[in-house]
Amino acid sequence: MKKLIFTAMFVAGLCSLSAQPWSQKMVESHGLGDFYCNRAHQNVLGNTGWDYVGGLVANSVLKAWEMYPEKAEYYAAVKSYADRNISADGKMIITSNGRSALGPSNIDDLAAGKVFFMLYREELKKGNTTDADRYKNAATLIRNTLKSDHSRIVSGVMGAGGFYHKAQYPSQMWLDGLYMGPAVYAQWQYTFGTADPRDNTDSWTDIARQFQIINRYTYDSEKQLNYHAWAALPADSNAFWSNRTEPYMGASPEFWGRGMGWYFAALVDVLEIMPKDHPEYGAVLAIYRQVAAGLKRWQDPVSGVWFQLLQHDGSVKADGKGDIVRGKAYNVGTQANYLEASCSCMFTYAFLKGIRLGYIDKATYGLMTEKAFQGLLTTFIRPNGAKIDIIQSCASAGLGPFNNPSRTGTVNYYLAGRDVAVVENEGKAIGTFIMAALEHEMAAGK
Repeated sequence: MKKLIFTAMFVAGLCSLSAQPWSQKMVESHGLGDFYCNRAHQNVLGNTGWDYVGGLVANSVLKAWEMYPEKAEYYAAVKSYADRNISADGKMIITSNGRSALGPSNIDDLAAGKVFFMLYREELKKGNTTDADRYKNAATLIRNTLKSDHSRIVSGVMGAGGFYHKAQYPSQMWLDGLYMGPAVYAQWQYTFGTADPRDNTDSWTDIARQFQIINRYTYDSEKQLNYHAWAALPADSNAFWSNRTEPYMGASPEFWGRGMGWYFAALVDVLEIMPKDHPEYGAVLAIYRQVAAGLKRWQDPVSGVWFQLLQHDGSVKADGKGDIVRGKAYNVGTQANYLEASCSCMFTYAFLKGIRLGYIDKATYGLMTEKAFQGLLTTFIRPNGAKIDIIQSCASAGLGPFNNPSRTGTVNYYLAGRDVAVVENEGKAIGTFIMAALEHEMAAGK
């Protein structure tokens, strides 16, 4: 009872900070600037370079402008971000020194392209065809880079046709990659498409196939969760972290929260725009519902949010011995599993949006999703003067490659690894909190 009273008082205290909706409060605290992209501090959104984290923040700010169009400064900031990162004709994504910002078969480099679609529509509506054409060109570059040039698992190998996560991870698919690549590909098909109906149908099949492949090889039906990644060639030296035996041959060892968060968000975003009469629509919807059921099972019953490692609670710790790779110990520590902000925001967003669009039943998921949103506020949001901060986000995490043997995918790695520090005001939590808050505000009729 004391905990319930404290929680109610805490939320009331947060709410008293401002009558602003939570989405606006976070945009104006950190979305327009003062956030971290994988530990690199960004002072101003409009000056931020091309990166999936900055792109996520920009896209969330653009979504906030769409809901609150009187906030013209939100739109201006995202337009500045887009204009900074594309060439004059939009046919090149550029770094600050004018080189291409798209690495070879690097799926992370594509995600920030999500901002171009709304910018295109808005500038076209204004009659600004010059900028509209630039944004269409940039979006088309990203789609064509993925569809036609990105490396795929080759024919004759399990998972043939699946996009590599990156060139340095050959024949590997990570859950993260579904948000970074196929979800942008889907937006292009929905917004532009081609003149050939058969090509459009084939492209949607290609998008659906990415979800089907990774689900087939990473889903654990007993745990109702997906392993973070999968290697089609587990004997490859870059996949030293992968399981070498059935039933989960090639899968990584653990269920990482944010990996599943990217995946869940990608599913709901693709379903929103995928043609419902497409032959694979039902398969993608079934995967979304499968993920929803699993995450409902693993929601922390006390806080309403989720742990960094989904199948474990806070009693699980790194073992103090670390992981031995090629005779050397890595990830030595005793850090405990913890409630993690970015995955909790992603899950809350995807649940709320799925309820709004009718993909899952409000009677089954409504109360737990409301508990999740309130859990975001009490567990992760902290007042800081006129601003709010968001705490307890995993800085980054990955698997391999060969020349990075510390990234083992084990409990030790996700809790004690050098690159998985717990940080605050990380863009991956800021952007997804804004998105979750917007969905909550829509549900409340604001």
